[in-house]
Amino acid sequence: MTDLTFEKQDTSMNRTYSSARNIVTLLPVILMTLHASSSFPLSAADQSDDSSKLTIDRIFDANEFELKNFSARWIEGTSAFTTLVEVDTLEKRKNIELYDCLTGQSETIVAAQELLPPGEVEPLKIDGYELSKDRTKVLIFTNSQRVWRKNSKGDYWLFDCKTRVMSRLGRDHELATMMFAKFSPDAQYVAYVQNRNVYLEDLSDHSTRCLTTTESDHIINGATDWVYEEEFQIQAGFRWSPDGKQIAFWQFDTSDVDQFPLVNNIDSLYPTVKWFAYPKVGQRNSACRIGVVTCESAATTWVDVPGNARDYYLPRFEWAANSQELLIQQLNRLQNINQLYLADTYTGKCQPVLKEEDSAWVDVHDELFWLEGGKQFTWLSERDGWRHVYLVSRDTADIRLVTPGDYDVISLLKVDEENGCFYFIASPGDATQRFLYRGTLAGGDIVKLTPDNQRGVHDYSFSEDSTWAIHTSSNSDFPGKTELIRIPEHNSVKVLEENQAIVESVSKLAKNPVEFFRADIGNEIQLDAWCITPPNFDPHGSYPLLVYVYGEPAGSTVVDQWGKSSHLWHLMLAQQGYVVMSFDNRGTKVPKGREWRKCIYKKIGILPPKEQAAAVQSVLKTRPYLDPKRVGIWGWSGGGSSSLQAIFKYPEIYSTAIAIAAVPDQRYYDSIYQERYMGLPETNPDAFKEGSPINFVENLKGNLLLIHGTADDNCHFQTTEILIDKLIEHDKQFSLMTYPNRTHAVKERKNTERHLRELMTRYLLQNLPPHSKF
Repeated sequence: MTDLTFEKQDTSMNRTYSSARNIVTLLPVILMTLHASSSFPLSAADQSDDSSKLTIDRIFDANEFELKNFSARWIEGTSAFTTLVEVDTLEKRKNIELYDCLTGQSETIVAAQELLPPGEVEPLKIDGYELSKDRTKVLIFTNSQRVWRKNSKGDYWLFDCKTRVMSRLGRDHELATMMFAKFSPDAQYVAYVQNRNVYLEDLSDHSTRCLTTTESDHIINGATDWVYEEEFQIQAGFRWSPDGKQIAFWQFDTSDVDQFPLVNNIDSLYPTVKWFAYPKVGQRNSACRIGVVTCESAATTWVDVPGNARDYYLPRFEWAANSQELLIQQLNRLQNINQLYLADTYTGKCQPVLKEEDSAWVDVHDELFWLEGGKQFTWLSERDGWRHVYLVSRDTADIRLVTPGDYDVISLLKVDEENGCFYFIASPGDATQRFLYRGTLAGGDIVKLTPDNQRGVHDYSFSEDSTWAIHTSSNSDFPGKTELIRIPEHNSVKVLEENQAIVESVSKLAKNPVEFFRADIGNEIQLDAWCITPPNFDPHGSYPLLVYVYGEPAGSTVVDQWGKSSHLWHLMLAQQGYVVMSFDNRGTKVPKGREWRKCIYKKIGILPPKEQAAAVQSVLKTRPYLDPKRVGIWGWSGGGSSSLQAIFKYPEIYSTAIAIAAVPDQRYYDSIYQERYMGLPETNPDAFKEGSPINFVENLKGNLLLIHGTADDNCHFQTTEILIDKLIEHDKQFSLMTYPNRTHAVKERKNTERHLRELMTRYLLQNLPPHSKF
């Protein structure tokens, strides 16, 4: 529910069928029933190879619209970056190349054919890499395996740039069991995690030592438990000290945390079960602490953070611009206090530095830059009602605002201390856009750097000296491009990836520009929205409305950016005669100030469906071409929950809903996410009840399709089973599709994504027909 699946998995959709709705239908039956829908766009052949028409095949099978994302890494102390360059399209082989911005010249650091292990005929597939600071070695991550959301376990190989020799690290370990390998600052060692411990490998002789101890299967060193990874987005759980003599790491004790099973029924004669610690709302959390181990002696000092280790979170720590102290962020369980500490790594003692408090919740921060040799650091806070950049004194905790004004700093990208300025993303006045701005450390006026003639979402990766940036941009009508620019002029120097073939394919599509507008829901509240209409749109016609929803604080849907396959699917539906809209209710993650975002506190599942319904009523009133009898809604994860809220609480508005990977009962979701926004169930029981759609199933009147992966470790299939039981209890008919052994993404295994979208499309054509039959 944390993720916007249409972004991270690129999802994060009549009456003649009324007789079929008299049973609880498994979707393979639905697919057979609906196969006769002659207008359904399955393949390019169905459309006579018309390049203007979208089909399921074109979107999900042909790779015609698959964007090439340009990924680069700036080399410290230089104006150069490294990137992967494909040299064999069929085999996906890639070189690691270096580009020098000053000279405009490229050179190959590692050629694909050099990554050939002894006795093998195929080069390694590069799943990740790291170039040492002295540029003499490259660490190659390959054979990666998925752990939870990401492929974080695999094999690591060392490539020596001088001898051109390659060797596998951790040779005493089993294949595909190493995690998070990192060079020491002097590139003489590599640290990594294996079997819940931190190891050190000497690159001169490949000898290894285990630096930590794991007393039981419940102890995790150098990595995190499930909920920290999911909700705090932590992957690697250790940090080298700047001098390379120490390693700071997280340790988790998951003992006494209730275990959740994932059952795999399809890959063996008997089911296999995978258990993992999953703290649900109000239940016991893992105990978390931070240790600092000395590489030479393997002695560990534990940081003495005040409080009970199961009643707080330690979501961030980093070396505090030296090799003697850590800066630690500590959240209380309710997550409305973020206490910063400076910890002495030799004694373990902590000194409080800064406290951030809010009556709702506070966020953890990654946008922290050190200035004046470590005397000051940047901090983002909403303490004046807007998300702003502050400078904090390390010694006195004095805090000074440097971005005054009624706007939000969306993200702080870079601090250029030498020139007394910094760069950040903001979009004052239009929350659907994302632009680059420059501010001054003295706190003066801000300057917009993104050219005024460029709309949409813009992202930037800066060189160390802030004179260059890799600029990626897109909007809802343009798949986008990546270019190298000069800063601060924003002059384009070189196009790095233009995705020309995709841009041309999109330009040929029959479509109207996406309309961005604001829906007036009364009480001086206007919600940002977008609208996609059919190519042959007739303002005097009659069209069904399909709403795409998320609705929760973890993200938003109304942003002017290219939405990849999900956006193309909406365009395909528009070509079939649908009007598709999306609304960002209050409480979603949009840059409209603290009050807009946090008025949802303790109202998850209460305020969002109310405002979503009000937005639909508003457009039905102001846009007579929308048929009020044909209003559908769909969403994924939190959006799946919102879809259930809509059709259960407002059956007079919505006739059809598709809910994917939903959480019907908030009490069954994880502690960190749900408690952050709802508090504890024992202190907020009425809101937990009102905010859970399962408590309103008796109101169901329309068509409901439930979709869930049985191996969803995030939003468990368990909650959908409980919902099914409740629907049966109230004699409510619905349709169900389970995807065996698929996760929250519902995309693993052959043909899954295509099958899912075909399923959703057929269901809409049958139950929310583009041509009125009423």
